[in-house]
Amino acid sequence: MRFTEPVFRAHNPEWAWSPTSGEGARRFGGRFNRQGRAALYTALSPLTALREASPIGRPMEPLTLCQYQVDCAPILDTRDPAACKAQGVAWDDLACPEWEMQMLRGALPRSQALAERLIDSGFAGMVAPSFARGASGEFNLVLWTWGDSLPTLIRVIDSTQRLPGNRASWS
Repeated sequence: MRFTEPVFRAHNPEWAWSPTSGEGARRFGGRFNRQGRAALYTALSPLTALREASPIGRPMEPLTLCQYQVDCAPILDTRDPAACKAQGVAWDDLACPEWEMQMLRGALPRSQALAERLIDSGFAGMVAPSFARGASGEFNLVLWTWGDSLPTLIRVIDSTQRLPGNRASWS
């Protein structure tokens, strides 16, 4: 499918100068990307973005909340049971509650293996459920391929130039 909905991202203000980098996910890995593979984790609502950026049991640290314009394809939409069936996507592959522990032990979690399989099949990303605390029925858009032109366009909305232009402006 082609995804053209707005998405949101809440990230550490230190990275406000590079809101589409995916660098943190590349360095540390995530539910749907192995360490070394960049990924851009966004949410379909501002509240979901805030939930995703606030680790369980910790106070909420300062965040930069951004909205993005997206026009990306192909995207797997896990809200569509037929699309999941066609790609062999099971709930356990998405949920994978032990993904972080498995990754720390050097294993490839099911959720990351799913992402690698979808990437190898040509998908730029997927709409996936949010597993953040309190995020019942909420969804994210995870991108593995993105840029500033079609077919994988994502652009931060910053018409008044509020975001810093480089890392030096953070210091």
